[in-house]
Amino acid sequence: MKKEKGHLIKSVEPGSIAEELGIQPGDRLISINGTVIEDVFDYRYLTDDEELTLLVYSAEEDDEFECDIEKDADEDLGLEFEAGLMDEYRHCSNKCIFCFIDQMPPGMRETLYFKDDDARLSFLQGNYVTLTNMSAKDVERICFYRLSPINVSIHTTNPELRCKMLHNRFAGDALKKIDTFCKAGIEINGQIVLCKGWNDGAELDRTLGDIEKYLPNLVSLSVVPVGLTKFREGLCPLEPFGPEESAVVIDQIEKWQQYYYDKYGTRIVYASDEWYLKAGREIPAQEFYEGFPQMENGVGMVRSLLDEFEEAIAADDSGRIMKGHFTFVTGKLIEPVLRTLTNRITAKYPETVTEVVGIRNDFFGNMITVAGLVTGQDILAQLKDRQLGDYIIMPSSMLRAGESVLLDDLTVEDLQKALQTNIRIVKSGGSALIDVLCSDYTGNFKREVPYEQTDSGDRRQT
Repeated sequence: MKKEKGHLIKSVEPGSIAEELGIQPGDRLISINGTVIEDVFDYRYLTDDEELTLLVYSAEEDDEFECDIEKDADEDLGLEFEAGLMDEYRHCSNKCIFCFIDQMPPGMRETLYFKDDDARLSFLQGNYVTLTNMSAKDVERICFYRLSPINVSIHTTNPELRCKMLHNRFAGDALKKIDTFCKAGIEINGQIVLCKGWNDGAELDRTLGDIEKYLPNLVSLSVVPVGLTKFREGLCPLEPFGPEESAVVIDQIEKWQQYYYDKYGTRIVYASDEWYLKAGREIPAQEFYEGFPQMENGVGMVRSLLDEFEEAIAADDSGRIMKGHFTFVTGKLIEPVLRTLTNRITAKYPETVTEVVGIRNDFFGNMITVAGLVTGQDILAQLKDRQLGDYIIMPSSMLRAGESVLLDDLTVEDLQKALQTNIRIVKSGGSALIDVLCSDYTGNFKREVPYEQTDSGDRRQT
């Protein structure tokens, strides 16, 4: 049937080429220049042309029509599709011993339980893929479109060990796809989730030595510790890394960094910030991170925060800083760092009182210490009997992207109502810690206390 053909258009940007052509939400894009579109990669590749012919199904007319377009090569058509990938998301077929989703409690929103292993999300959202769920056609398309960089979860280069860690008999051979990407000139970012007694020690040395064959296409590799919740009944027994063990991992990585830097002028492999914070080691200097290629994977975020903060507080003489009491909430891991910075604020601005509360993660268990996994119920339980002052300051990493919802579906509005204190949301960055204390701050949460419930419906988007 015609209505099932093509890709459903969710919205049309006002003033765009698509709007001028009369394309409307509810219409379906069928083809571009005679080519049927499989997914968003086809769409982006084909719309780079300056001359296009679109075949569109009109829901209003129940008929197809063609649009001839002349445009600049980088000019967007202004279409947003119902499915972000213009295709179904690829589900992961692995059963990794360290999978965080397997450690989630029941009863959370459905989207939190979906395991993706979709190469397209590697390019669009920075997700890491194991390569085990990637077909030969997928590899061919990546090379054809020269989609670069691709983010790969390597974990280990020992084929037998990789099969065991991913519980997938094809996991070892899947690494051969990296060779194909290298031959095609595709850049690669890699990651290793380190599990004690599995891929650490001699196995980590093996992996960090083996990756040399992927240079120069492998441009960065991060090593992050496995995250362990209290919900591991029936799962593979894993233990966290302690302070001394974290120090050993850092020393091991820094040995390989020196090897690669001496030979190639780049360190390639980086330990995530969590290792340094656990070990009580000083965070390396900015130049050590070579442009922060793995910032989104928790590598160098603390150094960036520290340097940006020092620059911002040294430059600030505007007098915008508010007098009052501010309570910063964060995860246990970053609490000491944040307290050091807020102490610098109160030293410079004595009439501004700051307090830092590192939220203990009772929901997932105390081995989870990052701010991004703090739940609203833990915040409420640990702040309810405190004097919170004029504002609570929360990092945006605690919220679902683009929304005011925490992991357990409590909202910022819920917290404001329960705690009877206004909340300001601060984005990551040292200058943001200064800006959030200013009287002209524009990131304040919309609804201020006293709170009035306006509807009893479900405000969430899942």
